[in-house]
Amino acid sequence: MKPDHIRKYVPFHTIDLPNRQWPDRTITKAPIWCSVDLRDGNQALPVPMSVEEKLEMFHLLVRTGFKQIEVGFPSASDTEFAFLRRLIDENHIPDDVQVQVLVQAREHLIRRTFESLQGAHRAIVHLYNSTSPLQRRVTFGNASKDSIKQIAVDGTKLVKELALTLPDTEIAFQYSPESFSDTEVDYSLEVCEAVMAVWDPTVTKPMILNLPVTVEWTTPNIHADQIEWFCTHMKERDKAIISLHTHNDRGTGVACTELGLLAGADRVEGTLFGNGERTGNLDIVTVALNMNSHGIETGLDFSDIATIREVYERTTRMTVPERHPYVGELVFTAFSGSHQDAIKKGLDLRKEGDSDELWGVPYLTIDPRDIGRTYEAIIRINSQSGKGGVAYILDREHGLELPKTMHPEVGIAINNLADAQGKELAADEIRDAFYQAFVNQESPFSLDDYELVHRKDQKGRVTCHATVNFNGDSFEIVGEGNGPINAFVTAMDSQGWKNFRLIDYRSHAIGVGSATDSAAYVQIQSESDDKLYWGCGVDPSIEMAGLRALVSAYNRLVRSGGDTN
Repeated sequence: MKPDHIRKYVPFHTIDLPNRQWPDRTITKAPIWCSVDLRDGNQALPVPMSVEEKLEMFHLLVRTGFKQIEVGFPSASDTEFAFLRRLIDENHIPDDVQVQVLVQAREHLIRRTFESLQGAHRAIVHLYNSTSPLQRRVTFGNASKDSIKQIAVDGTKLVKELALTLPDTEIAFQYSPESFSDTEVDYSLEVCEAVMAVWDPTVTKPMILNLPVTVEWTTPNIHADQIEWFCTHMKERDKAIISLHTHNDRGTGVACTELGLLAGADRVEGTLFGNGERTGNLDIVTVALNMNSHGIETGLDFSDIATIREVYERTTRMTVPERHPYVGELVFTAFSGSHQDAIKKGLDLRKEGDSDELWGVPYLTIDPRDIGRTYEAIIRINSQSGKGGVAYILDREHGLELPKTMHPEVGIAINNLADAQGKELAADEIRDAFYQAFVNQESPFSLDDYELVHRKDQKGRVTCHATVNFNGDSFEIVGEGNGPINAFVTAMDSQGWKNFRLIDYRSHAIGVGSATDSAAYVQIQSESDDKLYWGCGVDPSIEMAGLRALVSAYNRLVRSGGDTN
């Protein structure tokens, strides 16, 4: 903002709480969860969900484990009313699930709400009215505190009266001083205690006091102070469930909720992936998985997060951002070379069983498999990627276990390609580039035919008969050695083509079973300038794979300008 524009804004007031306790607490158990996807989330959609879409979302929420679900504002529209009636009339509501309905503290809306609840087994009636100084002045025309409190009291009396007309429905009561976040905390408490006095809750049948961050005005620590002040100053705290309902105007809705739980709250309202008005509601997925990452059971099942995301995106027509915690396409992805290397090492340790059972992989707060995701997309390659990331892709995606000393040479080649193309390389593009540069190279030197004869008079000695092509000319070469590769090198030396030392050789099967290919890796060093060159061979025969690897390394030496004479 320009400096002269900033003058219209003032700091938010603080809470007088000199002995605050929440900073020294830790979250050790999950709260009561209430999904408001079908009400708060739905009313924020450019195209609200149809009744069929709401029904699909309701069943998704039930499968996920929500026991309290705010299904709508049945007095607001015929669609909302019809949806609740369908849930009740068609027996879609499990016995252990409470449906919650929102209603403003106005008589005709409350009566209409109770009409919608006929036949329900269990329900939460959620009553609200605005209480903040800004709302009192702007919305209610400078209404007095007493008049605003009376609206809440009168609404509660009517709810209590109408609850008696539904003897077969277990009615729980919830009250929200809307805009609690910018209401004086002592006045919020005054209104809530007046409501409690009317409803007369008990320890065994408490009511819910929902303290919403209707608009996020300040930092999360102030919200925590508000919640702790409220909890420690209210009478009969044991007769109320303190509930949080945070929004995300400042981008700290999750932090507000977590600190609010530290401050004494018992219950949380929110939506899947933070859908909601303006910048959204609390993201329950993030809060719950944050708890899971600390070993806390939540009662919510996000083990197949991809399916939950698919249903959410289809029914709401919203999109989960690529950087959304835990769920976004890129959150288990590393582009940085150093990050890729650390992730690969961490995963390899777990694969080899060298680490304990506790999760501990650099840069990954949870195991992606625990929420139904996989490792395949953890490391993706662009010009900023490192050697470890390229090796990881070739290993995990294509079964090629490159020797560690080969990683730098391959990494440079792949990264140069990504840099030249100016884009991320897909796993198959990485494989193809690796093959093109390192695997079964046949120019200018190729192995056209090969026969190995084992010497009976000298155990371990073999003779190699090979037909090769060098710069278009065919040659028959023979050599003897203590193995196929050594014999072939001797044969090459007989023609004066050997000006290198054999440094390293590795091999492995690609995949499992009898019909798999073999991969071999050979490193040679030029005798003229000591430069090192790796080559790879892939063939059904392990012997031929080794020879192809040697030929590949040799061709890379020749093409680099190394002297072979």
